[in-house]
Amino acid sequence: MTLYRILVDEALAAPALIVALDGWVDAAGAATAAAAAIADDGRIAVEFDADALVDYRARRPTLAIEGGVMTAMDWPELSIRRVRAGARDLLVLAGPEPDYRWREFRGALSEIALRLGVVDTVSLGAIPAMVPHTRPTQVLMTGQGRRPLDTDPPLPAEHLQVPAAAVNLVELYLAEHGIPSVGFWAQVPHYVGGPYHGGALALVQRTSAHLGVLLPTDELAELAAGERARLDAIVAERPDVQAMLERLEQTGGAWPVPQVPPGDDLAAEIERFLRESTGDEPG
Repeated sequence: MTLYRILVDEALAAPALIVALDGWVDAAGAATAAAAAIADDGRIAVEFDADALVDYRARRPTLAIEGGVMTAMDWPELSIRRVRAGARDLLVLAGPEPDYRWREFRGALSEIALRLGVVDTVSLGAIPAMVPHTRPTQVLMTGQGRRPLDTDPPLPAEHLQVPAAAVNLVELYLAEHGIPSVGFWAQVPHYVGGPYHGGALALVQRTSAHLGVLLPTDELAELAAGERARLDAIVAERPDVQAMLERLEQTGGAWPVPQVPPGDDLAAEIERFLRESTGDEPG
């Protein structure tokens, strides 16, 4: 049984495949939020067989209960949505990171890209980093054919080995088929549990610049501004938290970072202040 079904039969205009999967390398949900903003209300172009890829015990469907009556199950969806951006088509793959059959999933992505004539691929991710929320979100760029901007932070020069994510399959293997493939990775403040709209906004803006298309950012910009104001208000009320933030600002993202508390400690301080200020759990 095939893992996917293509629902479009017409030719696409210079299509680019954009991929963001929740779970690993999606800190504070920034990558999947960026993909959702790009896809917006796009129509499904490809649907995957979630039964074959997803562990429902790890990602349980949502059950709706109305007046004591079970009415519906909302199942995890892994699909590609098609949207138009200027003179080209964008194919946005988003949903849960597959739990099973990664090699088959990789093959399916290659088949889909070749059948639909994909000419660019972009992987989106977000990673926790020792950076403050008071600075613009930095976005790392990976890929053999990358064209970094002057504002892009440099990648580590040393050899690294890290746990892989399914989203890495796009950049790593589609390039073998001659499709230019890059990855954008937002650096999210390590003390933010999520969501972090500033990271999502930076990913959309970087993708827009790379593909040369205009992508929607107004809603994310508004959410990011409100998020920044809320975090600033927390910091202003707590000298101890402000001192932590100032030490982060002084490091400029350098490693190691001396005298800075772990993300869990700083997040706990922020959440405790929210509870004390509002009487509610932070949302």
